[in-house]
Amino acid sequence: MFSSRTDCTHDTAGISGQVLIATKFVWPYGGRTVSLIGSFTGWTDRYPMFPAEDCPNIFQAVYSLTPGIHQYKFFVDGEWRHDDQQPHVVGNYGIVNTLILPQESNPILTALGLEKPSNRINMDVDNWNVRHVETTLRVPEADIGLFRDHIFELLSTHTAYELLPDSGKVIALDSNLPVKQAFHILYEQGIPVAPLLDTYKGEFVGVLSPLDFILILKALSNHGSNLAEEELESHTISAWKEAKQHLSRQIVMHQRQSQRQLIHAEPYDSLKDVALKILQNQVATVPIISSRGESFPHLLYLASLSEIMKCICRHFRHSSVSLPILQQAICTIPVGTWIQRIGESNGKHLAMLRPNESLSSALALLVQAQVSSIPIIDDHDCLLDAYSRSDITSLAKDNAYARIHLDDMRIYQALQLRQESNSHYGFYKGQRCEMCLHSDSLQKVMEQLANPGVRRLFVVEAGSNRVEGIISLSDVFRFFFSLA
Repeated sequence: MFSSRTDCTHDTAGISGQVLIATKFVWPYGGRTVSLIGSFTGWTDRYPMFPAEDCPNIFQAVYSLTPGIHQYKFFVDGEWRHDDQQPHVVGNYGIVNTLILPQESNPILTALGLEKPSNRINMDVDNWNVRHVETTLRVPEADIGLFRDHIFELLSTHTAYELLPDSGKVIALDSNLPVKQAFHILYEQGIPVAPLLDTYKGEFVGVLSPLDFILILKALSNHGSNLAEEELESHTISAWKEAKQHLSRQIVMHQRQSQRQLIHAEPYDSLKDVALKILQNQVATVPIISSRGESFPHLLYLASLSEIMKCICRHFRHSSVSLPILQQAICTIPVGTWIQRIGESNGKHLAMLRPNESLSSALALLVQAQVSSIPIIDDHDCLLDAYSRSDITSLAKDNAYARIHLDDMRIYQALQLRQESNSHYGFYKGQRCEMCLHSDSLQKVMEQLANPGVRRLFVVEAGSNRVEGIISLSDVFRFFFSLA
């Protein structure tokens, strides 16, 4: 049931000879009194809608409109409503439905690739033979540019020092620790990454991340669980870093990246520089290390994009008037990875898996797709859960990695193991899959991503939870900095 349908009979009685198109609006969700209001009424006059014959719950009205883009809402029993099943955006009057009436000579509609509707007319409510326009209005480039200028100025004038908490602890690992011990430390401490300290050289030499454990388990899984256990016992972290050159070409590529000089920041580096280091080096965190006038470097903090996002949200919390882009629907902004026909695709494939697929396939996809999390969906593409790189540490519980084969364990079994593991150590408490709607504003999405531990939002369809896209912290920051 469409909320608007177009009768393409031309009305030549418009102002200055402007062609008008009789357009039918439908509110199919019932009510006592329903009226229509929109950009074509100046957002002041309410146009009455009446029940259809034989369908008292369906209200309809016909209004003559000029070709172009129109926005509208419904006033139902004293409350403003919009139809979630029709194209909608966040505008000056909250969430509004949108309607595009094309005209052959209209350059805006030509650019959008919309066709002129058929001249066939059918006044039956359920059989209107018109084209359902699947499109969204895009944010003007001028608004995007202004917003980026404000972001750039803010991050350039604030430093990493401002991210440091009043109190807390930062865990670093000796690079000569056995891999198995490091695996258990991350699991027991509930942390996803840890800087590596070479005590002989007196310097930080790298970061141990969940990706390392994924590559280790995949490399050893073909040799049997007993050998994997022995390897994890005997190999030190530094030995693992050196041994990766003997693995597959894919792992060699990762090894080359990990041999770079440690990516870190000084306390008085700008937040802009910290964020760019995270983005350009594709890392989750950057250690804040103080080495000025010290014989031994001091590890102060692990900076992440979520803390920088928190600073941005705090600064722009009351800037929706001066920066209207903050109230724009996220689907109107070129950010994130979307399935076809929802938002504007950025060319990346949206990786998803079913719960009955193997854990090995999930780990391989995390590495190959270079993503940190994969949505787990049912047969209707509805979101069930997510499997992330950091979930690999749950295999340390009771040495589970030594008893299972990655090809035999199903994803749903790995998720159950993670749930049991987290119940003991309390890491990742709360909702596992942070979700949003494609009609949510940019500001709302930013505030969700500013919460600790939230690195991505799964965009779902209202009601069904069908996955429509993923928006990560790095996606939003790449948008901030205009990075491809």
